[in-house]
Formats: sequence, C-alpha cells, structure tokens
Amino acid sequence: MSTETTHRLVLASASPRRLDLLRQIGVVPDAVDPADIDESPLPRELPPQHALRLAGEKAAAVAARHPGAFVLAADTVVACGRRILPKAEEEKQARACLGLLSGRRHRVFGGVVLLSPAGEGPEGEGKAPRRSERLVRTDVTFKSLSHEETATYLASGEWQGKAGGYAIQGRAAAHVRWIGGSYSNVVGLPLFEVAALLRGAGFPLP
Repeated sequence: MSTETTHRLVLASASPRRLDLLRQIGVVPDAVDPADIDESPLPRELPPQHALRLAGEKAAAVAARHPGAFVLAADTVVACGRRILPKAEEEKQARACLGLLSGRRHRVFGGVVLLSPAGEGPEGEGKAPRRSERLVRTDVTFKSLSHEETATYLASGEWQGKAGGYAIQGRAAAHVRWIGGSYSNVVGLPLFEVAALLRGAGFPLP
C-alpha cells in the first residue's frame, strides 16, 4: 500500500473484527485510532439513523487528529423493531437480548462513513474533508433458543461487548436459521460497500 500522505488510511475503531475484515480484502490501515464518543441513542432516534450518526461522529473525531488522511469509521446496530439493543457488557443484558432475538427476525444496521482529504495544494488547504457514507441493512433470523442453549451461549462469554449480545462469526452461528443481506455487515463491516467507498474516493485498493 502506498505510504504517501494522501493515501494514508486510518481506521477509527477499536474493533479487532473490523481490522480483520479489512485485511480480508487486502486493506491494511496505516493507523488504528479509536474514537472516544458517547454512543447513547438520542431521544426517539431510530436504529438506522443511530448507526449512521455514530459512524459520522467517530470519523469526525478521529479526522481532527489525522489531517490529510482517509478516515474510515463504522457502527453496527442490532434492532428489534424500533428498539436498539445494547452492546452487552453484563450477562443479564446478553440474556435479555437473546430472549428478544429467540425465534424472531431482527435487523442489523451498519453505518459506514469515509472522510477523504479535500485535496493537495492551495485548492484543498483549509477545506473540510469530503464525506461519503453507506447504510447497510441485514436481516437475521434466530431459531427458538432453549434454556440450555441460552445458558451454554452465555457461559461461552463471547457475547461480551457485542451489539445485540451475540457474535455471528462465533458460536451464535449455530442458532442463525436465515440471513438476508451482507454477512460481513453483521460481523462489523460491510465489505462490498467499504470497497466501493474507497474506490470512489480514489483510495488505491489491492
């Protein structure tokens, strides 16, 4: 990958899954710089708007620290109806999420924002980065979970820090009856759309 200033890529995320997904398509960021922002939903904010807003805020926070670089940010929201499920930090949160998901179809929204340098030379000096974005929806259906299946999954601990209390790339895959849309979006980054954003912004892909 080019090391020219105009081709520097910063991933605004602490997620090892997003880094691994980028590497899957041959993209290795020059830096990983997580954004420290409040991720609480706004009053009456719907899941898709929440995902895209947080991705934009993450990108803007990190871009301020990396002038002249491409900055890629994303947010993943698991939703049941209009309800935004939390990133489970405690077992009782994960248990509640699994109870809602059991036997039902839910949606996973991925918001992706890419901020690109305004350009080199006098014409680009002082201008705000160019913004491009995508909002991706994936539908997922879980089987009806038994008490034992729920208990076993909770005991695995892989729900920790995961939106909706599960990781589709892990043991939860055994409980997914159907998926419609981007699989990588559920993992944490919709790769087809990310590649399209990078190409459209002039970032060199392998």
